Amino acid sequence: MSLGDGASGGGDREYGGVGQTRTRLPDRGGDVYGGARRSRSSSRGLITVVGVVVLLIAAIAFANRGGGDSPSDGSHGKRAPAPTAASGTHPVQSKTNDIPSGFAHDEQGAQSAAANYAVALGSTGMFDTNQRHTIVDAVYAPEAATARLSDLDRAYSDETFLSNIGLNKDGSAPNGQTFISRIVPVGTKVTKYSSDSSAVQVWYTSLFGLSGDASTNPVSESWYTTTYQLKWLDGDWKVTDYTQKDGPVPVGRDQRASTADDMTKAVEEYGGFTYAR
Repeated sequence: MSLGDGASGGGDREYGGVGQTRTRLPDRGGDVYGGARRSRSSSRGLITVVGVVVLLIAAIAFANRGGGDSPSDGSHGKRAPAPTAASGTHPVQSKTNDIPSGFAHDEQGAQSAAANYAVALGSTGMFDTNQRHTIVDAVYAPEAATARLSDLDRAYSDETFLSNIGLNKDGSAPNGQTFISRIVPVGTKVTKYSSDSSAVQVWYTSLFGLSGDASTNPVSESWYTTTYQLKWLDGDWKVTDYTQKDGPVPVGRDQRASTADDMTKAVEEYGGFTYAR
């Protein structure tokens, strides 16, 4: 909410012939006091509100200023970047089967790898056998891919599961409908790091469902945090295992849901990103 909400209406005018101004607040319908002069208690209340706003602004300014003493490490007051601030390092330029690869051998590279791998593992490609094998081979360590692939094939080919989410037996969407499965990372955090292994949490929102007039499983939004265990192999980070939990989940706003046509058009026209910390 903007601090300026509700500030419109009424203007400044001179009084007393001395160039002073006062603000005329908007008239309130049904005011039992009509145009009578405001009481002293109302004036005191206004002064109190103004005082609180001034103190709040001063507190924000003080917080943004930081401490006045120079740190002993010679950084001259430079603060660590906020979690959403860009690091300044360019995203990776290489890809393996259309999946970003060649991540940096540091904590930032591990976070970038986890975010990009989460997007691939949460895509519609996982519901197609050939694409699923390609994704798993690209993001998993070889021994983990071998161990995990049979379980994934069994899960993604389960006819009951596919029927429950409205897909055909081969994992495709029914005629006239568009299957949407897209992960949007919100943030990442390293919980363990060494030169050959890392654990990275990826907090993300997920869009999942079928877009179409006859859809029985319309596109909905969910929130999860997945922890990826990564290993440094052959010059890149690879997944060896992962765990997932719900949330953190924000409070939903009262927004009107888009039509099926609008949702389908958005997914077809808006491409994804290569994520870098």
